[in-house]
Amino acid sequence: MVDARLSDDDAQRIALAESWIAQDPDPETRAELGALIEAGRTGDRAALAQLAERFDRRLAFGTAGLRGEIAAGPNRMNRVLVAQAAAGLAAYLLEHAHEGVTPSVVIGYDGRKNSDVFARDSAEIMAGAGVRAILLPRLLPTPVLAFAVRHLDTSAGVMVTASHNPPNDNGYKVYLGGEHGGSQIVAPADAEIAAHIQRVADHMTVPDLPRAEFETAPESVVDSYVRETANLASNARAAATSQPSTVYTAMHGVGWETFSRVIDAAGFASPAVVDAQIAPDASFPTVSFPNPEEPGAMDLSFARAREVGADLVLANDPDADRLAVAIPDIAEPDGYRRLTGNEVGLLLGWRAAESAAGQDGGDGTGNGTLACSIVSSPGLEAVAAAYGLDFQGTLTGFKWISRAPGLVFGFEEALGYLVNPGTVRDKDGISAALAFLDLATGLAAEGRTVADHLDAFVERFGAFASSQISIRVTDLLRIATIMRELRAHPPATLGTLRVERIDDLADGFGGLPPSDVLRILVEGGSRVMVRPSGTEPKLKIYIDAAATAGSVAERRSAAAATVAELEAALRSLVE
Repeated sequence: MVDARLSDDDAQRIALAESWIAQDPDPETRAELGALIEAGRTGDRAALAQLAERFDRRLAFGTAGLRGEIAAGPNRMNRVLVAQAAAGLAAYLLEHAHEGVTPSVVIGYDGRKNSDVFARDSAEIMAGAGVRAILLPRLLPTPVLAFAVRHLDTSAGVMVTASHNPPNDNGYKVYLGGEHGGSQIVAPADAEIAAHIQRVADHMTVPDLPRAEFETAPESVVDSYVRETANLASNARAAATSQPSTVYTAMHGVGWETFSRVIDAAGFASPAVVDAQIAPDASFPTVSFPNPEEPGAMDLSFARAREVGADLVLANDPDADRLAVAIPDIAEPDGYRRLTGNEVGLLLGWRAAESAAGQDGGDGTGNGTLACSIVSSPGLEAVAAAYGLDFQGTLTGFKWISRAPGLVFGFEEALGYLVNPGTVRDKDGISAALAFLDLATGLAAEGRTVADHLDAFVERFGAFASSQISIRVTDLLRIATIMRELRAHPPATLGTLRVERIDDLADGFGGLPPSDVLRILVEGGSRVMVRPSGTEPKLKIYIDAAATAGSVAERRSAAAATVAELEAALRSLVE
């Protein structure tokens, strides 16, 4: 029975939903959308609101690809949307292929719900469109897919993953080979691919899309990634006597199998693992949010570390492109402190700078570039200057960091590190975990700890304190409102500190492409960055301050006090 009081818009949405069901090959999403339609026909306002939310807009394809909740409709992740994306990407690759050359794509997938289904749909549809499609042999970490794009010299790569998003999310991450070197897409490719996807959605249904058999990549691709990554280690000889006691967690993701092979090939002993989190599990039963940055996400890791008396904790996120590190700290309730992404990035950057200098004849300077996003610690620039290396600040995301000329190391504060740019042009939590274990082993051989090395960093380069405010919203309009208000009414002071300048990157700035970012420069050299998240419904504010005078303790105290004052002022301004 249809409620006669339905508006024309509601009736049109129900018709669109019925058309969607007719082309949806997934019985689960067909059933849940069918239930919404039936409720909507009776005038159920909640169901009608859901239909409006799903059918009035489309999940946008951009430089981060696609990412969203698994459910029916164009504003959700599902087999229809993925099929359209695959056909649109295939059209883009065919359009840009050189005459007489068949474009190619390698496709990977992690252990999330429907990742394997979305990957196989993509491979069949892209093969049916005339693209050489290669599927990785099983669920694997994102870095292996990024490696495979370069290793197999394909035109593109697709990774089906939602990284560290909530359990019912999935996503579609796109890389380009050739002149792009295996980096993630940037403009204008994103808009061109999106236009092709829209044309497919407008003019074809999923059953209309031709499918064909695809290739399966050989295990040798994974073997090559393991071998190339293992080569990063320089302290394997010290491992037998000096390797720190280590705990590792995959956080219900796909990192362990590959990481265990890498450390074995590099000559390190296997760490103690968090058994409850070591195998892939799409329901993520032990964490409410599978992100090492979230409160409580590493509780089981700390418990295991206390059990074995670990000196080091290493945690990958579910697709293993990020790395979290924790060290013993008696001041913490758990007995361990997770290092910030900036702390890990600065230590790995220092390691990379020393290596680059050593390769340049041992005179203390080197060739190459250290790079980080503009919201990450300015401490990396100090390291680059000390070693005679170039430095480049980029927009947020490894799609930009990986493109820095002469890159030897790149990082961003959100636990992402690029330590092996010759083989992987994206953040890689597995190679970063090996690099950090290698660093800690070398320190232990000298009778020092990671905490000692952090002190040494402050003594040589200064204290760099950071903080972040994340405002999660249910209505994205709130983020736009806050950004608009900051532009219309910029603050003259933050606490007692004078605002010296505000750079608006909306139209590009200093060689950076346009981006919805505000950079607030505060007296004394402190800095605040404000931007919407590119992958989550959050407004993010990054605060950085430095101190170079006094003892190590005095430097840390001064930088932390400035950050605390700025954080308090910003919270009162935007929350």
